[in-house]
Order: sequence, then structure tokens, then C-alpha cells
Amino acid sequence: MNIQIFSTQTGLNHAFTERMKEIASEKRTLNIALSGGSTPKSLFDYWAQLPEGEIDWKKFRFFWGDERCVPPSDHESNYKMTKEHLFDFITLPNKNIFRIQGEDDPTSEAKRYGELLNHELEITNGIPSFDILMLGMGDDGHTASIFPHQINLWDSLENCVTAIHPISGQKRVSLSGKVINAAKNVFFLVTGENKAEKVKEIFEQPDQAKKQYPAALVQPESGNLYWFLDEPAAKRLHNNPVT
Repeated sequence: MNIQIFSTQTGLNHAFTERMKEIASEKRTLNIALSGGSTPKSLFDYWAQLPEGEIDWKKFRFFWGDERCVPPSDHESNYKMTKEHLFDFITLPNKNIFRIQGEDDPTSEAKRYGELLNHELEITNGIPSFDILMLGMGDDGHTASIFPHQINLWDSLENCVTAIHPISGQKRVSLSGKVINAAKNVFFLVTGENKAEKVKEIFEQPDQAKKQYPAALVQPESGNLYWFLDEPAAKRLHNNPVT
């Protein structure tokens, strides 16, 4: 597990971008699964203002780790957020975008997207494998859209599952644990003091955390797991230098 702590969001964005560019430099095409939320929004804004040509976006193929079951025009759509903060500002063929169709029946869409991953990604040990998988973590310890009250979904035999938000009841389509842990490189991008308690528990009481928090179950087979934290999210950790 690689942990880096940043004093600013810009520093986190820069460090992740440089690592992404290193991985992309070794690939003809790079399959990346995006996450939603405020931290990726800041990252996408950072990417959008980079000088043209600094990143060869045409080699990137974009997927999502989860999506709310809403139309792509809805303000809660992860796809809409990515489009408005990134895709509208870069040169990218439409064929390189593989969105989860949140407007469709959730169960059917989970099956369709899972089959799409089988066709579009490299298969490792029978499981589709992303080159880069971005994850966030909620203050309840959830990741993608697998929440603590449905932690059993993590072990689904399917590539994608249908999950339910514990408060709103909103349905979501999410990658399952086996696909998350099959990724070649997994990056947690976690910001905010409201995440600090769960970060501490996951790092300092891992065995107990694995019973409660889906985020604690992220252990990619590749061994390439990176936690990029800002100072507020890391404030309860000890002996971790700030980058």
C-alpha cells in the first residue's frame, strides 16, 4: 500500500496526473475507470486546463466505477459531471467513452455493462482488468456504490451489481469487488476531514475494518494500491509525511 498526503488539492491532482502519464506512456491504449464526487471534479478541472497535447487523450478509453440510476442529463449523473468538467474541453473520440446507462433498468444495465467490460477490457484470470481504477471513499466507508449495509455485494460473481443508497434509496450500478481488485492500478483519491476517522480505522485496524467497510476490501491482486489523501483526510494518521 502506497500512501501519499498532500497539503493542497492541486498537489494531489498534479501527483496523480504525473503517475497516470507514466502508466499511459507504456500503453497504446489505456482503459481507465472514473469515479464521481467533488475530488474527481477538481481533478477533471485540472486536466481540462492543461496545455493541449500534454496528455494524449485519444489513447484513453473512459469507463465508470459506478453510476446513479438517473438520465445522463441529470445533475446527479457521474457522466454529466465528467462531460461538463472534462470531455467538453478535450479532444476525445466519442467511441472512447463507455458510460453506464443510468436511465435504463438497473438490473438489465448492470448485466449489460458487465458484459461490455468482458468485451472491451483485457481479461486476467477470467476477470476484466482496468489499467487504472479511480476510487473515492464516503464518510461511511463505502467505495464505488457498494455501501456498508450491502457489503455482501462486494463478493458478487457478476462484474457489476445493483446497489441501493442507504438513505435516499436511490438505485445505482456499481463494479463488484472482483473487478475492482482485478485492476492493474487502483488509486483512492480521498479528501476532507469527514473521511479522517474511516481512513484511520482502515489503516490501523484493517482486520476489523474489512468486516464493516467496503473500502477496506480493496486489495488488488496486482499489489498496486495507492492512497492519495489531503491533510484533513489524513489528520488522524501518525508518522505520514506530507508531500
